[in-house]
Amino acid sequence: MNPPVSALFRHIATLQGDAPWGRFLDAGSGVNSARWSLSLSTEAWTGVTASRAHATEIHERAGSGLRSQDRLLVGDWTDPSLLAGERFDTVLADYLLGAVEGFAPYFQTRLFQRLAPLVGARLYVVGLDPYVVGDAPDEAARLVREIGRLRDACLLLADETPYREFPAEWVADALTAAGFVIDSARRFQNRYREKWVHGQLDMALRRLPRIADQAVAAALSDQIEALRVRALEHCRREGGLRAGSDYVLAARPGPQAQITGQAGLGRSG
Repeated sequence: MNPPVSALFRHIATLQGDAPWGRFLDAGSGVNSARWSLSLSTEAWTGVTASRAHATEIHERAGSGLRSQDRLLVGDWTDPSLLAGERFDTVLADYLLGAVEGFAPYFQTRLFQRLAPLVGARLYVVGLDPYVVGDAPDEAARLVREIGRLRDACLLLADETPYREFPAEWVADALTAAGFVIDSARRFQNRYREKWVHGQLDMALRRLPRIADQAVAAALSDQIEALRVRALEHCRREGGLRAGSDYVLAARPGPQAQITGQAGLGRSG
C-alpha cells in the first residue's frame, strides 16, 4: 500500500505536467522522497544518501520499488567523482540543503553549482524556512522555536551537528548564481501536529546519555518534558502548531538565471 503523497510532492507533479521524468536523481534520498519518486514512471532512478544507516532504512522501507536499472548510492556531494559525467532529466533535492550541514558543513554555498552539471531538464528543491528568527509572532511560533533550539542544543552537547536550514530567498539567489532559471517558487504553511512534537523531543532525549555532564542532561530532560506538555496542550487546543513554511522551487539550466514565471514565493495554506 502506497503512503499518502504530500502536498509538496503533489505540487511537483503538477509542475512537471506531461513532461517525462526520464532519468531521475533523488540527490538527497530519504524514505519519503525515495518511496514517492520510485512510484513515478522514470526510465531509471538513482538515489544518493551520505549515511549508510539511512541507505539501509531506505532499502528496508522503499527497496521493493527498485528495478534492475535503479540504484541507491552512499556518497557525499563534496566528492567530485560522485556521478561524474552523468546527466539526469529530473533532479530532486528534497531537504538536501539543510541536511548537508551534518555531513559537509559550509558546503551549502556550493551545493547547486555541484548539482548543475547533473541537471538535464529540471531541478526541484524542497526545503524548510528556518524556525523563527527574532521575535516570534504568536504562541505556536514560540513553541516551534523552543522545540527546535532545545533539540539542537541536545545534539550539540552530544557532539552531533544539527541540520542548518536556509530560507527560500537564499535558495533562489544560490540557484541564480549557479546558472539556473527559476520557473516556480511557492511556500506551504506548516502545521506541526503531536507526532512532530514527540519526534523532535524524543530525538533530543535520545542524545542525553551521551552528554558528558549528566547533571546538565537531567536538567535538559526536565525541560524537554515540560516543553512537551505545553506543546501537546497547544496542539490539542488549536489542532496543531501553525508556524513557518516549507517551500518548493523549480528551476532549469539556463545561460543566465533570472526569476521568471510564477516565482513570487507566495504562500499556500
